[in-house]
Amino acid sequence: MVEETETSPDGGPHRLAIEGALTISRLGGIRRDIDAAPDPLTLDVSGVDRIDTVGAWLLHRTVRDRGATIVGQSPEINDLIGQVADADPGAPVQREKPPRPLAFLAELGEWTIEFGRTFVGLLGFFGSVILGFASLIRHPKRFRFNAVVQRFDLVGVRALGIIGLMSFLIGIVVGQQGAVQLQQFGAEVYTINLIGRLTLRELGTLMTAIMVAGRSGSAFAAQIGTMKITEEIDAMRTIGVSPVEALVIPRLLAAVVMMPLLAFFSMVLTLAGGGLFCWLVLEIPPLTYISRLQEVIPITDLWVGLIKAPIFGFIIALAGCFQGMQVKGNSEEVGLRTTTAVVQSIFMVIVLDAVFAVFFSQVGWN
Repeated sequence: MVEETETSPDGGPHRLAIEGALTISRLGGIRRDIDAAPDPLTLDVSGVDRIDTVGAWLLHRTVRDRGATIVGQSPEINDLIGQVADADPGAPVQREKPPRPLAFLAELGEWTIEFGRTFVGLLGFFGSVILGFASLIRHPKRFRFNAVVQRFDLVGVRALGIIGLMSFLIGIVVGQQGAVQLQQFGAEVYTINLIGRLTLRELGTLMTAIMVAGRSGSAFAAQIGTMKITEEIDAMRTIGVSPVEALVIPRLLAAVVMMPLLAFFSMVLTLAGGGLFCWLVLEIPPLTYISRLQEVIPITDLWVGLIKAPIFGFIIALAGCFQGMQVKGNSEEVGLRTTTAVVQSIFMVIVLDAVFAVFFSQVGWN
């Protein structure tokens, strides 16, 4: 029961004395009496002989929301209220939505802040990778060669089929689209120039990077993210194994080593697809096609494509591993981080490709 004591004449707090059991079975009436009492409020619980967590929550909520004072509590009651307070995460406060004309600016600001946090986090992750490499140089016995070889199979060997098919078809498409335009000027033979230079400088490496990002980058994020959820990475840290050395560096090395090989393979298949189109549609014999390629394509075009490949591979693996390490909570987070890894890596690859295009043009490799 709840006994009410009148407010003191000098304007002191309103006093409510709670007696008997403060449990879930009596919560309704006690809560109504407390809610009806004016502020400031003092709750006297010296007469409470039994309390459960629901009663403790009621007292904690009254103190939290109304600033009430509790007196007369026993050590057991005080301890239970403390446990309830520790477990109370607090209700999230929903921010007021800005006016409609400013909503876009608010979203843009939030996106900018998130972009900055991601950039800083990625930069810090890159630093931890550098430290991991330095640690392996000092302690080469900790280098996991078998893990690197396994990643070679995932990144490289198993990707040959899809990359080869895609590259061959792209070669046919580029040849067909170029020939349609050049036929208007009677310059079909320059289709070979278009296929050769575009393939070696841009398409071979760029399309390979996009395929590796969608295939291997997503796999890296999903694998490491799943290990985060199952607490395998925490277990590795507990036994003194660095996750960067054991999980991240093997994947980075595999992507860096395999990307130039995959890019070269893609270039060959793209040129083959373009050659098949020129032979069947433009009636340019294969020997003439190969001879023309040798005449019009400088060796620097090949170097441009191959120089970019390992850098793209590093960026893809770094983004995939970073997003995998950011997984928290539940399995849904794995899917979100995997998608983010693919989008981030493709975005960074395209931006870097544009930077390389300007750079190589400035140094005379055009």
